[in-house]
Amino acid sequence: MKSYKIHLIRHGLTEANEKGWYLGLTDLPLSPAGLKDLLQKKERAVYPSATRFYTSPLMRCKQTLATLYPQSQAIEADGLVECDFGDWEGKTAAELQHDDAFRDWIAGKRSEIPDGESAADFQKRVMEEFERIVQDVLRSGDTDTVICTHGGVIMMIMAAYAFPRAEMSAWGTEGGCGFTLRITPSLWMREPVAEAIDYVPLIPEP
Repeated sequence: MKSYKIHLIRHGLTEANEKGWYLGLTDLPLSPAGLKDLLQKKERAVYPSATRFYTSPLMRCKQTLATLYPQSQAIEADGLVECDFGDWEGKTAAELQHDDAFRDWIAGKRSEIPDGESAADFQKRVMEEFERIVQDVLRSGDTDTVICTHGGVIMMIMAAYAFPRAEMSAWGTEGGCGFTLRITPSLWMREPVAEAIDYVPLIPEP
């Protein structure tokens, strides 16, 4: 039975990642260290081949995809952007430690971000986009697809669809890395679930 692999890859490091800022919709490029790290990963590890590509429209994702897959002609998907951190954008956890709303959010007592995106809205947006992409992939017949997006988006997708099941926190990954999901159409049509079958990239045996 034909199956389809979707490889989720997180963008490389930015200045915000290096300094611990909350980075959502701010359109920062990769940092020099982030680009160097991607090139080193590409040299020593094996990224999966693919014939279909999707990316968040933000610069850090498009640059990551162009670095890892120079031949890619990616489809930009607005629903793949990171969570909107609103008033917390560009700030560190240390800077927000006295913010009551932030402390409640970290403790799981609230889901809304001031002037930002609620957890429910973020989940709905990401799930709708991912399910639309899966349908596109199934119609296309392309069996290997790469999605370059953000850490929070990957965690949301894996928590929502990946089997074996795990909490969002279990699906964190560093820049240039991610996971491979296998979609079996007959299973997906009954219940949208995908097998988590590998990490990206693969480290060759010594």
